[in-house]
Amino acid sequence: MAGGNQTSSFEFLLWGLSERPEQQNILFLLFLWIYMITVAGNLLIVLAIGTDARLHTPMYFFLASLSCADILFTSTTVPKALVNIQTQSRSISYTGCLVQLYFFLTFGDMDIFLLATMAYDRYVAICHPLHYKMIMSRRRCTLLVTACWILTSLVAMTHTFLIFRLSFCSKKIIPDFFCDLGPLMKVSCSDTQVNELVLLFLGGAVILIPFILILVSYMHIVSAILRVPSAQGRYKAFSTCGSHLAVVALFFGTVIRAYLCPSSSSSNSIEEDTAAAVMYTVVTPLLNPFIYSLRNKDMKCALGRFLRGKVFFSWGQ
Repeated sequence: MAGGNQTSSFEFLLWGLSERPEQQNILFLLFLWIYMITVAGNLLIVLAIGTDARLHTPMYFFLASLSCADILFTSTTVPKALVNIQTQSRSISYTGCLVQLYFFLTFGDMDIFLLATMAYDRYVAICHPLHYKMIMSRRRCTLLVTACWILTSLVAMTHTFLIFRLSFCSKKIIPDFFCDLGPLMKVSCSDTQVNELVLLFLGGAVILIPFILILVSYMHIVSAILRVPSAQGRYKAFSTCGSHLAVVALFFGTVIRAYLCPSSSSSNSIEEDTAAAVMYTVVTPLLNPFIYSLRNKDMKCALGRFLRGKVFFSWGQ
């Protein structure tokens, strides 16, 4: 048994993406391609926005921040899963598990907070257009993103410290393909009541409060758009929110399924939880660049200019 004073030799075993040996090669190639496309797609978004002064607006600043968070988020889990498949090993060290947990929570919560911040940005742009530049100044946007990073780091540190206090029996299999709070608590030999309460209240708040803020923002947005007299004006206003709404629905739908819907410890439930985890840790970061670029004319033009080498570095515009 190992507790808060675990030695570096203590290891966990991960359940992985599948228990079927015949699926391992297919899963390796599939997730390798998904990871490469995810990193390349999100990196292109960041570079296209950063090198085109016409996209130096709050909406695209938050989008670039979201793409950075997505790259880091998926890089926390997928490379280790690929290594384990390739080496036919399920092990992860105790230290490595805690490090993975901390960064997974940090970047995952960052996605949540940034989606809420982006909803607020759309609310100000549509409901208070005359005051938009004053409210969403560069300084305030920077402060909002900085506050998101600080809050997510504090939340992740709290959960990681509480996991550090637990004791774990050796050779316990974590029912997931990475180290997460719920699966780690399931394999603990200690009393996890404090962890469960903190996860319920703090974890629930991290998911539900931003989600409620997004819903309230869009209630005001829809109300404001319906008052627009022309159909063309209503369509233009709705089109600026469509990509964000699609990402919110995809991300929060899978996160709420994974964290707020308890499951049993049966094999079928583990497979269902793993599938839900794959959706928000792998699929959502993969789809974000496509959702935002394919539905956004300015983004498509910026990507085209960047790929052709026509960049605009003037940040002062």
